[in-house]
Amino acid sequence: MDQNEAPLVNALAEYHRLDRYSSTPPVHRQGRGADPRVLEVLGAQAFCSDVLASAGLDDRSSSGGYLKKAEQLMAEAVGAEQAFFSTCGSSLSVKAAVLAVAAGKG
Repeated sequence: MDQNEAPLVNALAEYHRLDRYSSTPPVHRQGRGADPRVLEVLGAQAFCSDVLASAGLDDRSSSGGYLKKAEQLMAEAVGAEQAFFSTCGSSLSVKAAVLAVAAGKG
């Protein structure tokens, strides 16, 4: 695999090139639905890459394959059989890692 590939970055660039947005969560829709006070402090750019995978960029069930390709690249890069990206933040990722290591024991 070519470790210089960036499938999710490329897909996001295409998403922006097509000027797409969805009305599914996150409902701020790349800044279009964010509270004006938040936009004043953070700016709309802070929301531009916060896109929902399904009905937006890519997902595991109906996809363009960007997420799968990116996970394969990650697995190869770290010498793992498989890698999964979490979209629920670091707390969920840590819990998933602990459960995977503990294998349901303890």
